[in-house]
Amino acid sequence: MSKKTFEDFPAGTVLRFGGYEVTESEIIAFARVFDPQPMHLDAEAAKATRMKGLTAPGMLTCSMVMRLYCEGVLNHAEGLGAPGIDETRWLQPVRPGMVLNVEWRITSARVSQSRPEMGLVGVEIDAHDQTGLLLMTQRYTGLFARRDQTPPPPETTPVARPPRATPVELPVCDDPMVNLTRFAHRHEDVAIGARVALGSRLFTSEDIIAFASKYDPQPFHLSDEGAAKSHFGRLSASGWQTASTYMRLLIETRDKVRADRASLPFALNPGGPSPGFRNLRWLRPVQAGDTITYDTTVIAKEPHPTRSGLGIARNRATGVNQNGVKVFEIEGSSLTVMA
Repeated sequence: MSKKTFEDFPAGTVLRFGGYEVTESEIIAFARVFDPQPMHLDAEAAKATRMKGLTAPGMLTCSMVMRLYCEGVLNHAEGLGAPGIDETRWLQPVRPGMVLNVEWRITSARVSQSRPEMGLVGVEIDAHDQTGLLLMTQRYTGLFARRDQTPPPPETTPVARPPRATPVELPVCDDPMVNLTRFAHRHEDVAIGARVALGSRLFTSEDIIAFASKYDPQPFHLSDEGAAKSHFGRLSASGWQTASTYMRLLIETRDKVRADRASLPFALNPGGPSPGFRNLRWLRPVQAGDTITYDTTVIAKEPHPTRSGLGIARNRATGVNQNGVKVFEIEGSSLTVMA
């Protein structure tokens, strides 16, 4: 049977799929690699955290939903990936024993003006547990091949596409002590413009295939042969692996600051839940053999809109490959304490 194309996904389409059981072992295994915080690593230790029990990392929730999306849509369609995620909101803790179910709604559908061989599908996702509790929402644009059109050629140009919105330009702070306020616990201690280098990671074929096999089983993530037949041209990492790797380096850097800077003049954020992220952009494929270097910069801070005594610090993280090409960008947020 032929796979579905852009024409099969008109605006107004609603699909429901699910049945992904969240287990304690999977939460811990994912957290060890990508988000080693106590609330994700140990059921007993998690009881003493703000989450009051073991919870799935946010990037794991996104990855599990991605697996359901592959099974419910992409395995039966001519999918061409996605340029990013406009917004993700983590609304409730995802805990062992929950069963994830997804409602997938198409809000818009249009042919690409610059690449008429593909269509752009605006999507909203709601992820619920088995009782109907809303756990996560997400908005993004998916790319699908058009029927009877020549597929897009493999990408070869090493020049990054610009992000959709012009980023806010901030002065780069050279003061290491000020930059460390990126991890400050008190809202007033966080300095806008504080920038921290997070380090680098090599993306190997083995790691790319292992992640994709579990969470994003599309041909261009699973084998050299499948990637060669796609517009990616070469084996490429799942966008969720790129994002999860950023999260790992963020946690590593924060913990290193905590270990090395016991005499800091401000309290360090102990970590905890994030309300979500915005403007995640996969600007270029991350391919086998690439080394991605990440950093993070505070771009704004504000009082929490609904929770008295808390604030939100917003940051923009980027990832650059070994050729100096930006491949990844995300605007995240963390909770701070107001004086």
